[in-house]
Amino acid sequence: MTITKNIIYVGVNDTKIDLFEGQYKVPSGMSYNSYAIIDEKIAIMDSVDANFTEEWLSNIKNVLGERTPDFLIVQHMEPDHSANIVNFLTVYPKAKIVSSAKAFSVMKNFFGTDFEDNRIVVTENDTLCLGEHTLTFITAPMVHWPEVIMTYDSTDKVLFSADAFGKFGTTGTDEDWKNEARRYFIGIVGKYGIQVQNVLKKVSKLDVRTICALHGPILNENIEKYVNLYDTWSSYKPEEDGVVIAYTSVYGNTKKAVLLLEKEMKEKGAQNVVTYDLARCDMAQAVSDAFRYNKTVLATTTYNAEIFPFMREFITHLTERNFSNRTVALIENGSWAPLAAKVMRSMLEKSKNITFTETTVTILSALSEESIAQLTALSDELLTKNTDKEVSCEKSDKKKSYRCTICGYVYEGDNLPADFVCPWCKRGAEEFEEIE
Repeated sequence: MTITKNIIYVGVNDTKIDLFEGQYKVPSGMSYNSYAIIDEKIAIMDSVDANFTEEWLSNIKNVLGERTPDFLIVQHMEPDHSANIVNFLTVYPKAKIVSSAKAFSVMKNFFGTDFEDNRIVVTENDTLCLGEHTLTFITAPMVHWPEVIMTYDSTDKVLFSADAFGKFGTTGTDEDWKNEARRYFIGIVGKYGIQVQNVLKKVSKLDVRTICALHGPILNENIEKYVNLYDTWSSYKPEEDGVVIAYTSVYGNTKKAVLLLEKEMKEKGAQNVVTYDLARCDMAQAVSDAFRYNKTVLATTTYNAEIFPFMREFITHLTERNFSNRTVALIENGSWAPLAAKVMRSMLEKSKNITFTETTVTILSALSEESIAQLTALSDELLTKNTDKEVSCEKSDKKKSYRCTICGYVYEGDNLPADFVCPWCKRGAEEFEEIE
C-alpha cells in the first residue's frame, strides 16, 4: 500500500484474533501497522505483533529490495508494536533504534537490554533528517503508555500518531470508522483525557494531511473530523442526545421494567434509545455508547446487599474512564431491602458533573402500579433533560490538577507538595503548572 511517494505500508492484518488485549471483541480482526519512509536514509516506523515476524520482515524486504533500513523508530512499547525489535536488529544489525528515554528502559524490561550501542534517544521537538524528509518527534506520555512519542513528517504532512486515532478491525475492514474508533478509544485510552488534550494542542499547530496510526486505516481525508471527535471524547463531552439503558435482571422483572421504559420513550419521540443486557452484551460496546450519549439509565437488582456483579463491572468501567457530564437515572429492584440505587449512586460519587434524575424507580420484586407510574415519570424527565445545558450542583466541587511541563504527568490534588518529584521524568515541583 503506497501512502505517499516515499511512504509505504509494511504492516500486517490479524484475522484470527478474537479478543484484543484479552477483553475487547474484534470480529473484524486487528491490524498492526508499520510504515517504511524511503529516502536517502530509510526509517521503519514501529514493528508488529510477535505472531507476524516473518510476514513483517518479508514486507520490509519486498519494499526495500537490496537496500537496508537505517532506523527503526519505536513510538510505543506495547508488545503488539514492539515485539520484533530484537528480530529486526538480527536482520539489520547496523540500524539505529530511535525512541524516548522511557521507551529504552521499558525495552530492558522486555528484552534484557536497552540497546546501548544502537540507540538514539529523542524528546520533544527533536528532529531526524532522512534526506528530503525531516521527522519531528512529539512526546505523548500516557497516550496511553508513559513512553509514547508521535512523529511528524513535515515533507508529506504525515502524522504517525502511535495508538491515537486507531481503531479495531483490519486495514481493509469496510465499516464506519467512528464506532469502532470510539470503542477503541474509550476502552483503551479513555482514562487519559487530559493527556490526549495536551497532545491535541500540539497537533493543532501542525499542517496534518494524513494520519498513520498503529491500528486501522490510513486517514487522509477530512482530518478535522477525526481531530474533533478526539477532542470530544477526551474532554468527556457527549456526542449526541440519546439514552443508554444498561441493566441486569435475575428473574426477568427488572428486564420488564427496562423494556417498558424503552417502549414509552420511543413512543414519546425519543430518537436514540439503546438497551444493553449487561450479562450478555459486548461490555465494551455498552461502555462506548454510555460515552456517546448524554443520558444513562442504570437498572439492577439488590444482590447480597450490594448490586449484581455485571452492573458493578459496568459502572467500574465507566468511572475508571472518567465518566462525567451526563444525566444518570437509577432503577432498583429488591424484594425486602432494596439498596441498589444507593450503591450505584455511591459508585458514581467521584464522577464529575453527574446530574441524577429526580425520579428513582424502585421495584419491589415485580412491577406494580406505583413502579409503573415512576417509570412513566422517569421517561418524561429523561426526554426533557439535556446534559449539554445542565451542570449538577451536586458534583461541582472540582479538585485542582497540576501538569508536569516536561513530560505531561498530571498530579491531582488541591495542593502540590513542594518536595514533589515527577514519577516519570524525575523533575521537581517547580516544573509543574496548575491546570483547570
